Amino acid sequence: MAQENWFTEKHAASGSSIGYRVAEKLADTQTPFQHIEVWRTTDWGNLMVIDGCTMLTTRDNFLYHEMMTHPALYTHAAPRDVAIIGGGDCGTLREVLRHPEITSVVQVDIDEQVTRLAEKFFPELCESNADPRARLLFDDGIKFMADAQPASLDVVIVDSTDPVGPAEGLFNAKFYASCFRALREGGILVQQSESPLVLLDLIQSIHKAMHEVGFAATRTLPFPQPCYPTGWWSTTLARKGGDLATFREADAAARPFATRYYNAGVHRAALAQPEFLRTALPA
Repeated sequence: MAQENWFTEKHAASGSSIGYRVAEKLADTQTPFQHIEVWRTTDWGNLMVIDGCTMLTTRDNFLYHEMMTHPALYTHAAPRDVAIIGGGDCGTLREVLRHPEITSVVQVDIDEQVTRLAEKFFPELCESNADPRARLLFDDGIKFMADAQPASLDVVIVDSTDPVGPAEGLFNAKFYASCFRALREGGILVQQSESPLVLLDLIQSIHKAMHEVGFAATRTLPFPQPCYPTGWWSTTLARKGGDLATFREADAAARPFATRYYNAGVHRAALAQPEFLRTALPA
């Protein structure tokens, strides 16, 4: 194939790139916040790109969305109220709403066009958008958390892009302090935390900031993600009281919905830290 038939993302931090053979461009939109493209690929379904960076593909997004949601929800004793900051493609929202005990989910993404393009080109991710428990807001997630009522949430999931541009303010102690205040005792914060292979310093700074604002326990769970740089990604959890080393394993094993990656064994395995993470991050 000629060069123009490939989309390639160059990743300076890892000195590598990842590419997809593409058949046609389906959308190209410049919003007030970012540049969004959607491509039809020959082998990975549809591909969403924001500011030149791969966001998701039809083929492998389940890895990310399941690991951003189910570990936290099965660690919490009784999750009911959830906030998703970012997550405009709505895949995380769909996974959260698979849990019947959830009573309310608010998703706050600054850019409405991400959701509108997901509805058109990734409709399977948006199948729960009309669920009566869901509320979609297109607003500033940092301000939303700063204004949230104290002890009003059980889980906060930060489903953000890389820590640049609109997402830059989601990776610091000030934002985590807002989340800490909004969480009830035993509540869990979930942060998309990039590649542990090449951005370990960022993950270390996330743990440090979470502990600074009062979270009792933090844990990074790595998982495979072929569409992202290095092919290895992570989610970092923080808990307001309690630990993250145990979870409701029987409930996870008997979950009343289908998954493609997550199960109780995968959760247990993710808690067993690779040696370089075990020595670099808090126990």
